Amino acid sequence: MRYDRTVRLDTDFATAVARTRDALAAQGFGILTEIDVTTTLKTKLGRAAEDVEDYVILGACNPSLAHRALDTDRSIGLLLPCNVVVRRDGDRTAVQALDPDTMVTLTGSDALRPVAEEAGRRLDAALAELTAADPES
Repeated sequence: MRYDRTVRLDTDFATAVARTRDALAAQGFGILTEIDVTTTLKTKLGRAAEDVEDYVILGACNPSLAHRALDTDRSIGLLLPCNVVVRRDGDRTAVQALDPDTMVTLTGSDALRPVAEEAGRRLDAALAELTAADPES
């Protein structure tokens, strides 16, 4: 089962992070948290994490969609498609979002389907904006 929606960009990491923030904002997602996985692992693990590529987790939230999902199932916060990963992937930068359909698949709740579909449309639009602006994609 695929649980991600991924695009790969031919751009540097910092530019990809900035463009991802902008693309998500254009679709109504605010960035609530940012975890610099690379720095955190290097700080906590030292030399053991020397080979960790540039890797950031953006905690993106669309308040309206989150509210609708939580009204349907209070435990759904565990599965909200909030994490968006930007990471180096060889010579490219990968941008990955959790597939919102995962909420429906794992819970079996058809009541979540409209929220998952709208979240999917918005995430797909953000990812499409990234690839449209990437000259090599």
